[in-house]
Amino acid sequence: MTKPRIALFLGILCISIFPVIVRMNLTSGLISAFYRMAIATAILLPIAIYKDKVRLENIKMLFPIAVCGILFASDIAVWNISIQNSSATQATLLTNLSPIWVGVFSFIFLSYRPKKSFWLGTLIALMGMIVFVGIETILEFKLDFAFFLGILSGLLYAIYILVSKNVLAKMNIITFMLYSMIFSTVFLFFINVFFHESFVGFSEKAWYSLFVQGVVCQLIAWLLISYATQKMRATRVSLSLLSQAIFATILAAIFVNEKITNVQMIGSVIILAGIATTFYEKKIVRKSL
Repeated sequence: MTKPRIALFLGILCISIFPVIVRMNLTSGLISAFYRMAIATAILLPIAIYKDKVRLENIKMLFPIAVCGILFASDIAVWNISIQNSSATQATLLTNLSPIWVGVFSFIFLSYRPKKSFWLGTLIALMGMIVFVGIETILEFKLDFAFFLGILSGLLYAIYILVSKNVLAKMNIITFMLYSMIFSTVFLFFINVFFHESFVGFSEKAWYSLFVQGVVCQLIAWLLISYATQKMRATRVSLSLLSQAIFATILAAIFVNEKITNVQMIGSVIILAGIATTFYEKKIVRKSL
């Protein structure tokens, strides 16, 4: 297993903690998203200054970085609003359609034709997601505002992966993360003001959870995922991110005593099989060289 793959695995494990913390309902989803970005930015800034990673080599890169920051913040905000108006299961499943959008957008806008292994892996993984959440749950979905917000979240996530892949090819990860998170923080601040969210008055446990989100779910997780995105195909990264549903379920069983059903275990195996399929073709090619 290469370093980018290890980084991707660890990064996904870190972001999988986020849904578990949100389920504790210690703060609203939008506020947790804001502090997740703000805390991570506050910690990364002195590190970037110490490592001399604050200065942009090309000021023109500020615009695409801003786009990445707003896309990421928008995805979090839309995802949370979708959850508040439907269910975490529906919002998560619809958001996880992002690998399809990554493949389609790569083909249309980047002239990159995803390999057959990607489409096969995506099909298998999505079948696994359907088994994981349950057919009955899917049949209960309503074509309402929350449904389309879930779809929008997946679109935003896909666009972010593709745009950040392009930006990361031209600059170092720390500088990208710093400026991207600054834009995300400012954007989420105004989103919270618009929805009249309170920025203070939380319990000690809530502040602790916000700190964990900022350090683990954002700073550590996305430094690792950004590194993987820089080194790997965007299609593979996006599909691999589906596994966070599995890790989130395992962590929920550990920390909030949620039970893991047999159906979820079967769905998890299918999802992992789909993800593994996207890497299998590369191994075959290497052996033939």
